[in-house]
Amino acid sequence: MRIDVVTLFPAIFDSYLTQSLLHKAIVRGLVAIERHDLRAWAEDSPHHKVDDKPFGGGPGMLIQVEPTVACVREVETMHPTPARRILLTPQGKRFDQRLAEDLAGSDRLLLLCGRYEGFDQRVQDILEPEEISVGDFVLNGGEVAAMTIIDAVVRLLPGVLGDENSSRDDSFSRGNRLLEFPQYTRPREFEGHSVPEVLLSGDHAAIAAWRAEQTQLRTQARRQDLLGEEPNG
Repeated sequence: MRIDVVTLFPAIFDSYLTQSLLHKAIVRGLVAIERHDLRAWAEDSPHHKVDDKPFGGGPGMLIQVEPTVACVREVETMHPTPARRILLTPQGKRFDQRLAEDLAGSDRLLLLCGRYEGFDQRVQDILEPEEISVGDFVLNGGEVAAMTIIDAVVRLLPGVLGDENSSRDDSFSRGNRLLEFPQYTRPREFEGHSVPEVLLSGDHAAIAAWRAEQTQLRTQARRQDLLGEEPNG
């Protein structure tokens, strides 16, 4: 997979791309992540200005349509694989595991990171990107949202995780989208809290049944909305 990120602050990704499983996936050639500084497409080249005041008044600045469209079109020519365009915005559809799985099936993603008051509306009108939100809150920019999407998607690519079952057992990764069961490791007891005996029994059928029960109970207690029920109280 190739992921292109269009941003005003490419350096934000410096540390993120050199750590943990993501870095290993990049080194192994499982994913290529390219950053593109939107200011490089500024028509006002001496100052690299890509924002301006909104028509009609109002607070803040908007990212201009001309450099954004020029940037996206040129970036798309940098690789022969067609890109799936995604604009990060609080007004987009909610990002979840189902959407992460869908995106993981793509060969190339192009992520547009907004700043200030967002993009000139003509960016959406002309480029027609998918609009995605990582939650009902506002960030300073789309870079953290882009990292969230990259993290959730890349771990689903074949070969990225050491155990392919890891992602299938995650919360929301099963067909019923329930929360993951509790897990334990050594020591067997700590400050009066013991590992459930069933996990030490070696009875795989009993362990599977216990985990299924715990998944249901945990979801019932924490996220009844996933069960199609209204929470109590």
